[in-house]
Amino acid sequence: MAAPPPKTRLSTDQRSALVILAASPRGLTKVLMLADGFTRDMLAGLVLAGLATVVTQTVRSGGQTIKVERLRITDAGQAALHQ
Repeated sequence: MAAPPPKTRLSTDQRSALVILAASPRGLTKVLMLADGFTRDMLAGLVLAGLATVVTQTVRSGGQTIKVERLRITDAGQAALHQ
């Protein structure tokens, strides 16, 4: 019988970021998360822990093509919120 996964201890900032991502089905751009006061290191930590993922999209705006990084919560991130 497999052992249950260990409980993930979230900091206040990590929990806040995951709550915001959970409320956004399409995810949020990294720029918006940084504007909300979250640090690059903390967001990278969520991704490295498997609690969030980054999806890169190519968008045309005003005749220019830009790449946008969108953060989304993972199933593991959802589970960590409910622990």
